[in-house]
Amino acid sequence: MEYKDYYKILGVERDASEADIKKSYRRLARKFHPDVSKEPDAEKRFKELGEAYEVLKDAQKRQSYDQLGANWKAGQDFNPPPGWDSAGFGGFGNQAGGFNNASGFSDFFESMFGASFSQSAGAGQHAFSQAGQDQTAKIDVSIRDAFNGASRTLRLSGSKSLQVKIPKGITTGKKIRLSGQGSPGVNGGANGDLYLEVTVVDDAEFELKGKNVYVNVNIAPWEAALGEKVPVTTLDGQVEIKIPANSKSGRKMRLAGKGLPGNPAGDLYVNLVIATPAADSDEQKEFYQRMKSTFPFDPRAK
Repeated sequence: MEYKDYYKILGVERDASEADIKKSYRRLARKFHPDVSKEPDAEKRFKELGEAYEVLKDAQKRQSYDQLGANWKAGQDFNPPPGWDSAGFGGFGNQAGGFNNASGFSDFFESMFGASFSQSAGAGQHAFSQAGQDQTAKIDVSIRDAFNGASRTLRLSGSKSLQVKIPKGITTGKKIRLSGQGSPGVNGGANGDLYLEVTVVDDAEFELKGKNVYVNVNIAPWEAALGEKVPVTTLDGQVEIKIPANSKSGRKMRLAGKGLPGNPAGDLYVNLVIATPAADSDEQKEFYQRMKSTFPFDPRAK
């Protein structure tokens, strides 16, 4: 009976992580699946991959397999160490080589883990099933939907559509997971998941940076100079803020907790923009002339 190097079959090192083993199995299983592969030995390779993955994905079976050590080579005649069967690791049965048609596993596998295991687990079908690929798509979300939360209808290929819940407080770069909506599995394997990568889109009024929201508010020169209360539109409705006297254009005022919701919530930053009234009439022009002569003000002075 030939020794099977399951690590070599999956193309991974003996210290490979569970995630690396799964990733390599999925890649090679797609390559050698008999329904799509043109390789002459695709069916054999596919079975070997399924058997190798069945062992290495399971911590207990992998530990038992690793006890054989790294001294064996693929294809080398394999004789289980003395006491291996009595230790509960194997059930040395048919040793003619190749794959057992009843279980779908090789004799090497059954010598290690027992034919009864593979038959009771339905191993032939289990080993060769393949989970579907996860998929990623992009979705734009308005800043108002990111603040309030929303429900969107997402149309997939064909006529299929899904209701997608946009959670409150979601930010650019976050992903929404739709379980089972990725690529279909093979031979009973689970479907993959669909991940929607979110981009929060600013609108004409509000700008988002992280969880903080920025808004411009126009104020009159006398409001800036004297200090007055002015209304400010937020994503949660209108509030009133007190402008400090002698405020300049570009001054920012922070409203804590008025940004995107979360733990903690973001803040709202109000950017003051002084709007200058037009001088359309002679009276208005005269007023500006009086201001010019009254105020010793040079806007370009450093």
